[in-house]
Amino acid sequence: MATSERYNRRTRWFHAGVYLATLVLLGTGWWLLSGREGDPSPLARLTHLPDTVLHTWLGWALAALAMAGLVLGRRAVRTFVGESTRFRRGDLGWFARWPAALITGRFGHHEGHFDPGQRLLNLALATALLALIGSGVGMVLLHGGPVFAVLVRIHVWATYLATPLIAGHVLVAAGLLPGYRGVWRAMHLGGRLDRTVAFRLWPGWAVRHDPTALGAFVLDSLGPVETAAVEAHLGECAACRAEVAELRRTVHRLRTHTPE
Repeated sequence: MATSERYNRRTRWFHAGVYLATLVLLGTGWWLLSGREGDPSPLARLTHLPDTVLHTWLGWALAALAMAGLVLGRRAVRTFVGESTRFRRGDLGWFARWPAALITGRFGHHEGHFDPGQRLLNLALATALLALIGSGVGMVLLHGGPVFAVLVRIHVWATYLATPLIAGHVLVAAGLLPGYRGVWRAMHLGGRLDRTVAFRLWPGWAVRHDPTALGAFVLDSLGPVETAAVEAHLGECAACRAEVAELRRTVHRLRTHTPE
C-alpha cells in the first residue's frame, strides 16, 4: 500500500504533548467551573493532588510546550502561520462542498498544506489556547485585584471557546466521520497515511510532496483520486505543467527510439 508522510516525528511528539496537556487541562478546568472544587476529580484521587494544583501545573506545562515550540520550531511556526492565514478564491467552493463531503469524502480541490476548514480552526484554536495560557499565567502571578478579575473572565470565556473547537478537532482527526476516514494516521503510527487519503484531503500538498506523482500521471498509472488531484493542481501550478510537458517529451522520445 502506497503511503505519504504528512508530519515528521518531532511535530508528532509536539502535537501529542499539547493535545494531552490541553485535554486534561480542560477536564480539570470544567471540573472546577462546575463548582466541584471541594470534591476531588478522578484524576485528583489518582494523583493525590488537589484539582487546583493539577490545573495550575498543567497550565505551566502547556505554557512551557508553547514556548518551546515558538523557540525551537521557528520555521514550523512561520509555516503554520503562513499556511493558516493564506486564503484563496477557490476556498468558498470548498466550503460549499464540505457538508456533503463529510459523508461522501469528495472534498473540493485546494492547494494548501491545510484545507480551508483547518485554516479557520487553526486560527481560532491558536487564539483560544494563547488566551488560556496568557490569562492563566497572569492569574497565577497576580493573586487578586481588578486585573486579576478581568483575566479570570478571559480565562473562562477562552475555555468556553476552546472546548467545542477541541471537540470538533477530535471528531475530525479521529476519522469518525466517513469523509475523514483514515486521516488519524497522519499524526499516529509513524505519521504515514494511505496515499489515496492524502490526495483526497490535501490534493495540492500531496502532489507537491509526492516525488512520483507527476511521472506516474504521465504514464497513466495513478488511481482516479490521484489523477483528479494532479489535473486540478496542474491548473494552478505553471512549474508542474512545465515538468509534465518535459516528462511527456521524454517518454515520447524513449518510445520513439525503442526498437520493436
